Amino acid sequence: MLENYLPILIFIIVGVLVGVIPQVLGWFIAPQRPDSEKLSPFECGFEAFEDSRMKFDVRYYLVAILFIIFDLEIAFLFPWAVVLREIGMFGFVAMMLFLGILVIGFIYEWKKGALEWE
Repeated sequence: MLENYLPILIFIIVGVLVGVIPQVLGWFIAPQRPDSEKLSPFECGFEAFEDSRMKFDVRYYLVAILFIIFDLEIAFLFPWAVVLREIGMFGFVAMMLFLGILVIGFIYEWKKGALEWE
């Protein structure tokens, strides 16, 4: 009975090794020479000068949510493309309807100015 779980155990071990080994190798191989530029904040575009719980502009969250929504919807195209021959015309029409709704939503957001960053 336990032999049924062997592939799962192997998969978990390989996954952990793939995640841990590059980090350990990077720690030992990479030069440890931090300077002011490497230690400076990045990604957010400004220096951290207040509490970490400071308020961000609502537009930041709106753009992030829109990205997640459109990104997830586009992710549905990959499995659809793989099985397109099997699902036939019904699947094609359903996906065109889905993409039409996506395009309408995108046009709506564009006209409302949600994609503008002022």
